[in-house]
Amino acid sequence: MKYLILGAGPAGLTVANRLKQAGITDFLVLEKEETAGGLCRSAEVDGSPLDIGGGHFLDVCRPTVNEFLFGFMPEEEWDKYDRDSRIIVNGNLINHPLEANIWQMKIEDQVEYLKSIAVAGCNLGTEMPKMFIDWIYWKLGSKIAEEYMIPYNQKIFDKELDQLGTYWLEKLPNVSFEETLLSCLTKKAYGTQPGHAQFYYPKKYGYGEVWLRMADAIKDNIEYNKFVRGIDFKTKTVTTADGCRYQAQMIINTAPWTAFDEIVNMPDNIRQSIGDLKYSSIQIEYVAENLDTSCHWIYYPDPGLSYHRILVRHNFCLNSKGYWTETNSERINMEKPNSNFKYMNQYAYPLNTIKKPEIIKKLLDWSRKQGVIGLGRWGEHQHYNSDVTVELAMKLADKLA
Repeated sequence: MKYLILGAGPAGLTVANRLKQAGITDFLVLEKEETAGGLCRSAEVDGSPLDIGGGHFLDVCRPTVNEFLFGFMPEEEWDKYDRDSRIIVNGNLINHPLEANIWQMKIEDQVEYLKSIAVAGCNLGTEMPKMFIDWIYWKLGSKIAEEYMIPYNQKIFDKELDQLGTYWLEKLPNVSFEETLLSCLTKKAYGTQPGHAQFYYPKKYGYGEVWLRMADAIKDNIEYNKFVRGIDFKTKTVTTADGCRYQAQMIINTAPWTAFDEIVNMPDNIRQSIGDLKYSSIQIEYVAENLDTSCHWIYYPDPGLSYHRILVRHNFCLNSKGYWTETNSERINMEKPNSNFKYMNQYAYPLNTIKKPEIIKKLLDWSRKQGVIGLGRWGEHQHYNSDVTVELAMKLADKLA
């Protein structure tokens, strides 16, 4: 075929449908699971949909993306929410982001946070450090670093945080002592809203529904239960675990590069560097209990709790109950055995390690010259939300068309 698309998650489904809308039908999508959606899949659990890939929502900030997706699942089938997310830190339940809502803490904690922010390196004009942990202290002050950023990132990503770079954190705002003091005195937040300040979520379904409809729109061009185990860059051929071979003029890869068992006709230095790409695995676990809160999700930096976040399902998924937790696979042994529904996502978050930008640039630049394009969270090894992935995939498909 002309285009072979590896993976039927948001990236692969968007490229495929956008090509079809442009009148191009000479393509095939291979999906390793028995259903489409990737990390955005949903399953029926306890009488209601549960998003087994973790918390995923449709941000309102990209109208072109939303218009495209509404073509498969009309806007009237979605509810729109104003984001309500919280953090529990040192016994304080406050709104996210922490740096904008210190004023909601106990007064004695506000004083301690203000003192640490006042002597943060970025406020004193000291040189910016290069190591992750030092950078967090420099950027946010010791209290935010020690009570939130460091323990939370250790829980969600990795205990050895200094293997991470700082390039992905540069968009974090400097925490200004003056602005934080004014915020505490006036008792109101300051600064910009976080991502998903407003978001859509389906009225009757889980987030996975829109991707199922996109898959149905190309049902004649998609094959399931096809785990791609090998790829040959010279012949642009892939081999699946069941022994099938597929060849194309161009391959669009949305799958994790580290998932391929065999990569042929790629320079040794590039192929070997793929092994240095790191990721974290996350387990979601459903709990039937309803919580007495109006928020949509809560962050938990407390190292004594195994999970790092809970999603309060009954506050955004209508006619449902309960919540689910999200836990790094390395912390699962902290859990007590129970009969709750669980699902392990092997590939959840790409890790922004120090060498990753160099590895990915060489890999993607070389691959593209061979007619193999990396796309999306895993094809580019970037922590993209689904709306960003769809936007990138739309642009690629339009360029190809």
